[in-house]
Amino acid sequence: MAVRKRRRSASRKRREARLKAGAWAGVAVLALLLTFWSAIWPYLLGLLLLGAVGGGTWWLWRTDRLIRGSDRRWRHEDAVNVGHRTLAEVDLMDGTQFEDFVADLCRRDGCTEVRRVGRTGDDGADVRGRLPDGRTMVIQCKRYHPKRKISNGEVRNLLGSQVHFKAEVAVFVTTTYFSGPAERCAVQNAVVAVHRDHLGLWNNGAALPSLTAVNGAGQGDRRHRALRKNTYE
Repeated sequence: MAVRKRRRSASRKRREARLKAGAWAGVAVLALLLTFWSAIWPYLLGLLLLGAVGGGTWWLWRTDRLIRGSDRRWRHEDAVNVGHRTLAEVDLMDGTQFEDFVADLCRRDGCTEVRRVGRTGDDGADVRGRLPDGRTMVIQCKRYHPKRKISNGEVRNLLGSQVHFKAEVAVFVTTTYFSGPAERCAVQNAVVAVHRDHLGLWNNGAALPSLTAVNGAGQGDRRHRALRKNTYE
Protein backbone atom coordinates (compact mmCIF):
# COMPACT_ATOMS: atom_id res chain seq x y z
CA MET A 1 0.00 0.00 0.00
CA ALA A 2 2.82 2.41 0.94
CA VAL A 3 4.60 1.70 -2.35
CA ARG A 4 1.37 2.43 -4.28
CA LYS A 5 0.95 5.74 -2.43
CA ARG A 6 4.52 6.74 -3.20
CA ARG A 7 3.97 5.95 -6.90
CA ARG A 8 0.79 8.04 -7.02
CA SER A 9 2.55 10.89 -5.27
CA ALA A 10 5.49 10.76 -7.69
CA SER A 11 3.12 10.66 -10.67
CA ARG A 12 1.18 13.65 -9.34
CA LYS A 13 4.41 15.62 -8.85
CA ARG A 14 5.51 14.89 -12.41
CA ARG A 15 2.17 16.12 -13.76
CA GLU A 16 2.41 19.27 -11.68
CA ALA A 17 5.95 19.84 -12.92
CA ARG A 18 4.87 19.48 -16.54
CA LEU A 19 1.98 21.92 -15.98
CA LYS A 20 4.30 24.47 -14.41
CA ALA A 21 6.81 24.08 -17.24
CA GLY A 22 4.03 24.56 -19.80
CA ALA A 23 2.74 27.63 -17.98
CA TRP A 24 6.21 29.20 -17.81
CA ALA A 25 6.76 28.44 -21.50
CA GLY A 26 3.48 30.17 -22.32
CA VAL A 27 4.46 33.19 -20.24
CA ALA A 28 7.84 33.32 -21.98
CA VAL A 29 6.26 33.21 -25.44
CA LEU A 30 3.74 35.89 -24.50
CA ALA A 31 6.54 38.07 -23.15
CA LEU A 32 8.49 37.68 -26.38
CA LEU A 33 5.42 38.57 -28.42
CA LEU A 34 4.82 41.69 -26.36
CA THR A 35 8.48 42.68 -26.50
CA PHE A 36 8.91 42.24 -30.26
CA TRP A 37 5.29 42.84 -31.31
CA SER A 38 6.08 45.83 -33.50
CA ALA A 39 8.58 43.73 -35.47
CA ILE A 40 6.68 40.47 -35.82
CA TRP A 41 3.05 41.52 -36.22
CA PRO A 42 3.32 41.90 -40.06
CA TYR A 43 4.58 38.30 -40.29
CA LEU A 44 1.79 37.01 -38.07
CA LEU A 45 -0.76 38.89 -40.13
CA GLY A 46 0.75 37.44 -43.30
CA LEU A 47 0.48 33.91 -41.89
CA LEU A 48 -3.15 34.50 -40.98
CA LEU A 49 -3.92 35.82 -44.47
CA LEU A 50 -2.16 32.87 -46.10
CA GLY A 51 -4.13 30.48 -43.92
CA ALA A 52 -7.38 32.22 -44.84
CA VAL A 53 -6.54 32.16 -48.55
CA GLY A 54 -5.50 28.49 -48.37
CA GLY A 55 -8.66 27.55 -46.49
CA GLY A 56 -10.85 29.45 -48.93
CA THR A 57 -9.11 27.86 -51.92
CA TRP A 58 -9.57 24.37 -50.46
CA TRP A 59 -13.25 25.06 -49.79
CA LEU A 60 -13.80 26.28 -53.36
CA TRP A 61 -11.94 23.26 -54.78
CA ARG A 62 -13.95 20.86 -52.62
CA THR A 63 -17.24 22.52 -53.56
CA ASP A 64 -16.31 22.41 -57.26
CA ARG A 65 -15.54 18.69 -57.04
CA LEU A 66 -18.84 17.95 -55.33
CA ILE A 67 -20.76 19.94 -57.94
CA ARG A 68 -18.89 18.32 -60.83
CA GLY A 69 -19.40 14.84 -59.36
CA SER A 70 -23.10 15.45 -58.93
CA ASP A 71 -23.34 16.83 -62.46
CA ARG A 72 -21.51 13.80 -63.91
CA ARG A 73 -23.84 11.41 -62.08
CA TRP A 74 -26.89 13.31 -63.31
CA ARG A 75 -25.63 13.34 -66.89
CA HIS A 76 -24.81 9.63 -66.76
CA GLU A 77 -28.24 8.77 -65.39
CA ASP A 78 -29.87 10.92 -68.06
CA ALA A 79 -27.79 9.24 -70.79
CA VAL A 80 -28.75 5.80 -69.48
CA ASN A 81 -32.44 6.71 -69.48
CA VAL A 82 -32.32 8.24 -72.96
CA GLY A 83 -30.41 5.35 -74.54
CA HIS A 84 -32.06 2.51 -72.65
CA ARG A 85 -33.50 -0.29 -74.74
CA THR A 86 -35.02 -3.52 -73.54
CA LEU A 87 -33.31 -6.69 -74.70
CA ALA A 88 -36.47 -7.49 -76.63
CA GLU A 89 -36.00 -4.23 -78.57
CA VAL A 90 -32.34 -5.04 -79.11
CA ASP A 91 -33.30 -8.46 -80.51
CA LEU A 92 -35.37 -6.72 -83.20
CA MET A 93 -32.44 -4.60 -84.43
CA ASP A 94 -30.57 -5.46 -87.57
CA GLY A 95 -26.78 -5.78 -87.56
CA THR A 96 -26.09 -2.13 -88.36
CA GLN A 97 -28.53 -0.86 -85.74
CA PHE A 98 -26.94 -3.13 -83.15
CA GLU A 99 -23.47 -1.80 -83.97
CA ASP A 100 -24.76 1.78 -83.61
CA PHE A 101 -26.36 0.81 -80.30
CA VAL A 102 -23.04 -0.56 -78.99
CA ALA A 103 -21.18 2.53 -80.21
CA ASP A 104 -23.66 4.77 -78.36
CA LEU A 105 -23.14 2.78 -75.14
CA CYS A 106 -19.38 3.33 -75.50
CA ARG A 107 -19.84 7.08 -75.94
CA ARG A 108 -22.16 7.17 -72.93
CA ASP A 109 -19.39 5.67 -70.78
CA GLY A 110 -16.84 8.30 -71.81
CA CYS A 111 -15.08 6.39 -74.59
CA THR A 112 -13.58 8.67 -77.24
CA GLU A 113 -12.95 8.51 -80.99
CA VAL A 114 -15.77 5.96 -81.21
CA ARG A 115 -16.85 5.10 -84.74
CA ARG A 116 -18.75 2.28 -86.34
CA VAL A 117 -16.61 0.63 -89.00
CA GLY A 118 -18.57 -2.61 -89.55
CA ARG A 119 -19.06 -3.48 -93.21
CA THR A 120 -18.05 -6.15 -95.69
CA GLY A 121 -14.31 -6.72 -95.40
CA ASP A 122 -14.08 -4.92 -92.03
CA ASP A 123 -11.27 -7.21 -90.85
CA GLY A 124 -13.35 -8.40 -87.91
CA ALA A 125 -13.97 -4.93 -86.43
CA ASP A 126 -17.43 -3.38 -86.07
CA VAL A 127 -16.62 -0.53 -83.67
CA ARG A 128 -13.31 1.12 -82.86
CA GLY A 129 -12.32 3.81 -80.39
CA ARG A 130 -10.59 4.51 -77.10
CA LEU A 131 -11.58 3.57 -73.58
CA PRO A 132 -11.88 6.39 -71.01
CA ASP A 133 -8.31 5.62 -69.84
CA GLY A 134 -6.99 6.17 -73.37
CA ARG A 135 -6.39 2.57 -74.44
CA THR A 136 -7.39 1.72 -77.99
CA MET A 137 -10.14 -0.85 -78.44
CA VAL A 138 -11.70 -2.91 -81.18
CA ILE A 139 -15.22 -4.35 -80.80
CA GLN A 140 -16.91 -7.21 -82.61
CA CYS A 141 -20.73 -7.10 -82.46
CA LYS A 142 -22.90 -10.15 -83.08
CA ARG A 143 -26.68 -9.82 -82.90
CA TYR A 144 -27.72 -13.45 -82.83
CA HIS A 145 -30.80 -15.30 -81.61
CA PRO A 146 -30.29 -16.18 -77.92
CA LYS A 147 -30.26 -19.91 -78.73
CA ARG A 148 -27.25 -19.55 -81.03
CA LYS A 149 -23.78 -19.71 -79.47
CA ILE A 150 -20.65 -17.70 -80.22
CA SER A 151 -18.03 -20.11 -81.50
CA ASN A 152 -14.37 -20.36 -80.62
CA GLY A 153 -13.51 -19.40 -84.21
CA GLU A 154 -15.40 -16.10 -83.95
CA VAL A 155 -13.44 -15.12 -80.85
CA ARG A 156 -10.19 -16.02 -82.62
CA ASN A 157 -11.22 -13.83 -85.55
CA LEU A 158 -11.51 -10.92 -83.12
CA LEU A 159 -8.03 -11.68 -81.79
CA GLY A 160 -6.76 -11.45 -85.35
CA SER A 161 -8.56 -8.11 -85.73
CA GLN A 162 -6.95 -6.87 -82.52
CA VAL A 163 -3.51 -7.67 -83.93
CA HIS A 164 -4.38 -6.14 -87.32
CA PHE A 165 -5.50 -2.82 -85.81
CA LYS A 166 -2.85 -2.91 -83.04
CA ALA A 167 -5.64 -2.38 -80.49
CA GLU A 168 -4.84 -2.69 -76.79
CA VAL A 169 -8.25 -4.11 -75.83
CA ALA A 170 -10.60 -6.46 -77.69
CA VAL A 171 -14.31 -6.56 -76.82
CA PHE A 172 -16.86 -9.10 -78.08
CA VAL A 173 -20.48 -7.95 -77.60
CA THR A 174 -23.34 -10.29 -78.38
CA THR A 175 -27.05 -10.78 -77.75
CA THR A 176 -26.46 -14.46 -77.05
CA TYR A 177 -23.93 -16.56 -75.08
CA PHE A 178 -20.49 -18.02 -75.70
CA SER A 179 -19.77 -21.69 -76.16
CA GLY A 180 -17.49 -23.25 -73.55
CA PRO A 181 -14.38 -23.17 -75.80
CA ALA A 182 -15.20 -19.61 -76.91
CA GLU A 183 -15.54 -18.44 -73.31
CA ARG A 184 -12.22 -20.04 -72.33
CA CYS A 185 -10.50 -18.56 -75.37
CA ALA A 186 -11.81 -15.09 -74.51
CA VAL A 187 -10.75 -15.25 -70.87
CA GLN A 188 -7.32 -16.72 -71.63
CA ASN A 189 -6.60 -14.01 -74.19
CA ALA A 190 -8.06 -11.09 -72.15
CA VAL A 191 -10.92 -10.52 -74.59
CA VAL A 192 -13.78 -8.75 -72.81
CA ALA A 193 -16.67 -11.17 -73.44
CA VAL A 194 -19.97 -9.30 -73.11
CA HIS A 195 -22.67 -11.97 -73.38
CA ARG A 196 -26.43 -11.37 -73.20
CA ASP A 197 -26.63 -10.97 -69.41
CA HIS A 198 -23.67 -8.59 -69.31
CA LEU A 199 -25.16 -6.63 -72.21
CA GLY A 200 -28.24 -6.16 -70.05
CA LEU A 201 -26.08 -4.82 -67.21
CA TRP A 202 -24.23 -2.49 -69.58
CA ASN A 203 -27.48 -1.25 -71.07
CA ASN A 204 -28.85 -0.59 -67.56
CA GLY A 205 -25.96 1.68 -66.57
CA ALA A 206 -22.93 -0.45 -65.71
CA ALA A 207 -19.81 1.07 -67.30
CA LEU A 208 -17.94 -0.94 -69.93
CA PRO A 209 -14.64 -0.98 -67.95
CA SER A 210 -16.48 -2.53 -64.98
CA LEU A 211 -17.44 -5.56 -67.10
CA THR A 212 -13.79 -6.59 -67.39
CA ALA A 213 -13.90 -7.67 -63.73
CA VAL A 214 -16.57 -10.30 -64.51
CA ASN A 215 -15.22 -11.20 -67.94
CA GLY A 216 -16.86 -14.34 -69.30
CA ALA A 217 -18.54 -15.16 -65.98
CA GLY A 218 -22.23 -15.51 -65.34
CA GLN A 219 -23.22 -17.93 -68.10
CA GLY A 220 -24.32 -20.48 -65.57
CA ASP A 221 -24.04 -24.26 -65.41
CA ARG A 222 -25.85 -27.00 -67.38
CA ARG A 223 -29.10 -26.30 -65.53
CA HIS A 224 -29.00 -22.63 -66.51
CA ARG A 225 -28.23 -23.50 -70.12
CA ALA A 226 -31.20 -25.84 -70.23
CA LEU A 227 -33.42 -23.11 -68.76
CA ARG A 228 -32.27 -20.62 -71.40
CA LYS A 229 -32.91 -23.16 -74.12
CA ASN A 230 -36.50 -23.61 -72.94
CA THR A 231 -36.95 -19.85 -72.54
CA TYR A 232 -35.86 -18.96 -76.07
CA GLU A 233 -37.46 -21.82 -77.97
